[in-house]
Amino acid sequence: MFRSVSLILLIILSTATAFSAPRPTAAASSVAPTADDNTSYLNKEQLEFSIAYLNEHHKTDVLLPFVKAFSDLGTTAIKKNAWIGGSYQIIDASITDITRDELHIDASIKQGEKIKTESVKVNLDSDPVAGMARTYPTLPPCNPIHLEHASKLPIDNFVRRMNRLCNIVKAFAATGKMIQLGVQMGGKGVGKLNDDMYLNQVPHHRFVRKYFYDMASDAALDATILCSEKQFTNRMKMTVMFPEMNPSMDSYRIGTLLELARSIAIKLAEQNLRVRVCVQGSMGVGIFTGVPKQLNGVHTLLQRMDWESGPGEQNEGMVGNYVRFGLVGKEHVINAKKSEKEDEPDAEQDDVFLIICPQNMIGLESSIIGSLSEMVDAAGDRPVILLNPDLVDKVSAQGQQSIRGRQGRLDFAASFETIYQFQNIYYSGTSYFPILGSVVKLGPFEPWVAHQRRDLINNEGEVYLPVYASETAPDNEVLMSTFAK
Repeated sequence: MFRSVSLILLIILSTATAFSAPRPTAAASSVAPTADDNTSYLNKEQLEFSIAYLNEHHKTDVLLPFVKAFSDLGTTAIKKNAWIGGSYQIIDASITDITRDELHIDASIKQGEKIKTESVKVNLDSDPVAGMARTYPTLPPCNPIHLEHASKLPIDNFVRRMNRLCNIVKAFAATGKMIQLGVQMGGKGVGKLNDDMYLNQVPHHRFVRKYFYDMASDAALDATILCSEKQFTNRMKMTVMFPEMNPSMDSYRIGTLLELARSIAIKLAEQNLRVRVCVQGSMGVGIFTGVPKQLNGVHTLLQRMDWESGPGEQNEGMVGNYVRFGLVGKEHVINAKKSEKEDEPDAEQDDVFLIICPQNMIGLESSIIGSLSEMVDAAGDRPVILLNPDLVDKVSAQGQQSIRGRQGRLDFAASFETIYQFQNIYYSGTSYFPILGSVVKLGPFEPWVAHQRRDLINNEGEVYLPVYASETAPDNEVLMSTFAK
């Protein structure tokens, strides 16, 4: 009999609405107050190092724009320079203190021949002041719940709120440095990747595959728990695109995809959750039917692979009781049902649905969106996780996928929130090697972080160095501007 973990996760879901956090005001704190109001935000070492680092390396690109964009000195400069350009200049800025909600900055102002110093406070959740909104369009404040869930360490909280301000003032390259600062100063390691993965070498080492399996599985479980607590939508997606998972490359390995799906399913089943692992069936009409090449034989292979579920094995009894298989469609959604016959067991409800690589096919006059949306509706508020989905319309003979109902399909695809992503970036669109870097999101409430791959001297290894971070998926132009040439 399957030995489940003693801690039983109860999924109690009543609505299918996605979690939406209220936007805090600019003065709102992203850290819950403590009983002692005098408690320091950062410890002494973190505070001293952060102040010294920002003052030495980021005066021009970060501190001066912060003073202009987020303090009254920026408004004053606009008014005074409207009459005589350059008559009022903010020429220097230095941080003197960092508190739970504010940066304390001494700014040097040149007005005519006189230079004076004024102290200003920049709120860590600020919006640009009047007159600066056009130059520096604002961004939504970091959600306090997201920050607290991702890491309870103040240094990580500080880094993410600083990165929002850096993105507003277009100091994109500084965001990667902030991530490195958090790691160096004892943070949780937000956005950090292992060194020496050597993804340019295929097949990958087993420990590399396991590293990705574990990260993706942890993210899936985390998102499922958040969904049960009404803090996250039940529509989720994961994009795992290292070379062995990329079907457009000759390094693609179907076994890696199956092993990843198995790892996620087992992780959820160990919490006494019943997981339905689904693969889309044939699409099309008449003789014009088929399945995507990437999924050819996957449904059969899933059931034949070793789940260690036999008598005496580690996961004895798991397959059939906690892990079940199906296709994409509402008829494969099982709800709890009491058997009407004494010799038949009651039907147990599926708790989570893991759908492997749902995608449209070129040339077919049918879309996977119809069957998938019916299945999602039938699942109600239970988690539906799409693994490496490709829901964009494809070229078809009569243009059905390109015209009819296209906006509805786009809206449906956009309703799924990313809970995990790892995707490599390459030097050009026609060559997949060498790898330039990666874009990652390591959990449902984690930031998006871009890394550049660097080789160490004398072939002593490789590192993935953070170069950009934001709370939303990065723009391609912004992303590439942060990579060293």
